[in-house]
Amino acid sequence: MVEIRLTNTRTRRKEVFRPIDPQNLRLYLCGPTVYDRAHMGNARPVVVIDVLVRLLHHLHGAERVTYVRNFTDVDDKINAAALARKQAGAAGSLEELIRERTHETIGWYHADMDALGALRPDHEPRATDYIAEMIAMIETLIAGGHAYARDGHVLFRVRSYADYGKLSGRSVDDMIAGARVEVAPFKEDPMDFVLWKPSDDELPGWDSPWGHGRPGWHIECSAMSYELLGDSFDIHAGGIDLQFPHHENEIAQSCCAHPHGRFANIWLHNEMLQVEGRKMSKSLGNFFTVRDLLDQGIPGEVIRFVLLSTHYRKPMDWTTEKAREAEAVLRKWRGLVAGIEPAPSPAPTVLAALADDLNTAGAIAALHEMAGQGDAPGLLAGARMLGLLTDDLGGWIAAGPDLSPWAERMNALRAEAKARKDFSAVDALKQCLVSAGVEVRMGPAGVELLPGPDFDAAKLPE
Repeated sequence: MVEIRLTNTRTRRKEVFRPIDPQNLRLYLCGPTVYDRAHMGNARPVVVIDVLVRLLHHLHGAERVTYVRNFTDVDDKINAAALARKQAGAAGSLEELIRERTHETIGWYHADMDALGALRPDHEPRATDYIAEMIAMIETLIAGGHAYARDGHVLFRVRSYADYGKLSGRSVDDMIAGARVEVAPFKEDPMDFVLWKPSDDELPGWDSPWGHGRPGWHIECSAMSYELLGDSFDIHAGGIDLQFPHHENEIAQSCCAHPHGRFANIWLHNEMLQVEGRKMSKSLGNFFTVRDLLDQGIPGEVIRFVLLSTHYRKPMDWTTEKAREAEAVLRKWRGLVAGIEPAPSPAPTVLAALADDLNTAGAIAALHEMAGQGDAPGLLAGARMLGLLTDDLGGWIAAGPDLSPWAERMNALRAEAKARKDFSAVDALKQCLVSAGVEVRMGPAGVELLPGPDFDAAKLPE
């Protein structure tokens, strides 16, 4: 069997992936806080882990893989979004508006991730369905001396866990000296973090031994992963921005609540996303969601291709030019594989690249080589391992314009031009087509016309 090697953030080295139980491979991806549309940074870990899940399905069998991705549907940002709607005149209580908002946003998220070809996880737990389990875990932490209740809050006692900071490579004292931490009268130590906090009459809350309140963010993933995957599982993934404090706090809570478990064996973190070489942010005016791109007419398959063109451990730069190039490549590849069946298995070069720390860029390079060699069955099998050239994502090609009349005209003009040794008419028609956003490819077999990203049917010559 192909040996998978993954870079473990916790050990800072590439390791051979050895499942805890070969009959039950388990992985957890931190999902979205559902208060708004998913932006491109949210999409990157989903697409990266989707490729890993497809690889595990291929090598071990889908029935032996359990993939969990959660929804955080209780959070201050969700509360703020619902409060803004209420202040704008929306009918209903704040709790009803929160429930309506999270339901709506989860629907958006599913639609957007489906458009990128991401497989649905085996489990998609919502935090609000696991409140009792969170309360039980908090009680265990208090009983073990790892947490304490004060003023309606429950806080994790960070210094009770000796390995705190190993994931991010920081010491507690250095973190206090070099970072801004919340100082509150109910904290024993500035680094202690909230497990439970009080709610007022309007905000969502649940009864607990510490009063009416709601969970802190970090305890949610610890409780949900424990219930669905156990106290030890294979892989925990997410963006590098979650490494500290979220993932560091997850480890501390989970290992203290379940000291006989190891929590996650391997930690995978993808790097951040940039736009045209700059950090994506609302202040720079370059912030956009997946839906923004889809609404601009950029196919989900093109977005997925661009995301996979850079190794997950490197910063990924989204550019308009990359999207254009990806669309041209996918149009060509779909033309090559039209009407054929995929090879029984992806080529060894594709599998080897993916098994080497999910080297999707290397796998795409192997696909380019197969396309150049005319290996359409191999190209199709390998591309589908990456979630590309699937039937589900092919609708944007089927809906493309019929450029065959112009191709026939161009071929006829070329034949006349060769006889007359005058190519001016060919050049003129080519220029018109290019001005309309058509990619013109000429070869010994004839002319191929493909609509480019800037295609405008209204500019086509008569």
